[in-house]
Amino acid sequence: MRPTNRDDLLVLVASLYYEQDRNQQEIAEQLQISRSNISRLLREAKEKGFVEVKIRKPYHRDEALEASLMQRFGLVQALVLDSARDNASNPLPAVGRLAAHFIEEKLRPNDVLAISWGTGVHSAAVAIPTRPDLHVDVVQMIGSVGAPNPEIDGPELARRLAEALGGRYFYLHAPILVDNPTVRDLLLAEAAIQETLDRARRAAVALLGIGTTEPGANSFVRAGHLTELQLGGLRAQGAVGETCGLHFDINGNMSDLLVNRRVVGLELAALRRIPTVVAVACGLPKARSILGALRGRYLNVLATDDETARAVLAHADETLDTRSVRADVVQPV
Repeated sequence: MRPTNRDDLLVLVASLYYEQDRNQQEIAEQLQISRSNISRLLREAKEKGFVEVKIRKPYHRDEALEASLMQRFGLVQALVLDSARDNASNPLPAVGRLAAHFIEEKLRPNDVLAISWGTGVHSAAVAIPTRPDLHVDVVQMIGSVGAPNPEIDGPELARRLAEALGGRYFYLHAPILVDNPTVRDLLLAEAAIQETLDRARRAAVALLGIGTTEPGANSFVRAGHLTELQLGGLRAQGAVGETCGLHFDINGNMSDLLVNRRVVGLELAALRRIPTVVAVACGLPKARSILGALRGRYLNVLATDDETARAVLAHADETLDTRSVRADVVQPV
């Protein structure tokens, strides 16, 4: 018996055709509808949005660079876009899709996915296909940044991913950077924030970006949390980058930087204990930042492009004995 409601009929026909691999003649015979009508119903189902067709473009990867990164830094996986063969003037969307494909394959039903924020995370989040059958919960592992573009901030990314993956989303109801460590400690003592961070600690997969302290390229400056002068103070202390809001030097070391004690989010020690941590980052200004994060073992899967990967390896050859972040150079911010 076929449904009497038009929309229900459209969904049934589309399900039989796309999910159960029935051909149009078989569907026509089952529902006692002419084959030509089945074709029209399938077209109408697309027009009404009941069917989404996604074509996965194959992306060229540089397997030699991937092997070099994995061997050098002990990564579980490196995903390196061959930007020349891919004709990618802006490699980030394609790099994000590489990460999204890896994450989709890694996730299992009822897993927890922890996320940070930023353009790298956004590039992967928008590329993850709709998989409501996974029932994956998505949790913010850092406070909200209040980014000029809300689409790249944690709350919107968590909501988008949870809807795609058929799970719930959990916000960390706090700003990422507060005025002083006392305020941070009070927020971390809140039961709701503790519960959210505990959920993030139990994640099977984490998705994060890597920020740089290079002038003109810092996300915290763009979001109004730091000034260029304060950023210069961090560079003077040796900080080359950050992940989850926490700054580190080129060897991945964190010192007693005041800015780190103002961050509301998951501690990097806990991040290391998450089984799969995927970082999406590319661009030459981030090469030293990526190197610091790799040396700190804050990730075990890196998605980037070939130009950035070569720069990271070159910096690794040049900076084997770089000093750690020092807190006595200038007054920390």
